[in-house]
Amino acid sequence: MNLSKVIPIGCDHAGFELKQSIIKYLQSKGYEVIDKGCYSEESIDYADYAHPVALYVEGNPGVKGILLCGSGNGINMTANKHQGIRSALCWTMEIAKLAREHNDANILTLPARFITEQEALDMIDVFFNTEFEGGRHQRRIEKIPCC
Repeated sequence: MNLSKVIPIGCDHAGFELKQSIIKYLQSKGYEVIDKGCYSEESIDYADYAHPVALYVEGNPGVKGILLCGSGNGINMTANKHQGIRSALCWTMEIAKLAREHNDANILTLPARFITEQEALDMIDVFFNTEFEGGRHQRRIEKIPCC
């Protein structure tokens, strides 16, 4: 399995519909998508779906994931509790690009209620095709883990 072509994805009920579109899009681009849920628009707790994606990314260096919830905040906060995760809440292509270039983000979090499907797909393309710049940014991300 080529891990650079594997993308774990998870969402809460507010992100379910957009997640379905994203999965189809990624599969059409040749990615293997690992759907960690949720699987309907029935109200659920975002943490139950953030942790499995974060654990997968932590356990597979080089893999980048996607998370979605209504605002993006709750699921992003949950993912960032994992020491090996740098989840970035993005709502523009520029922010998604900078999250990769400057922060070596390994999870793209999207605010499903505040972006269009096309904006989501554009951010995904930028996020998954932008390399980390390293250099001074490497020193900075090394200071992120605590305690």
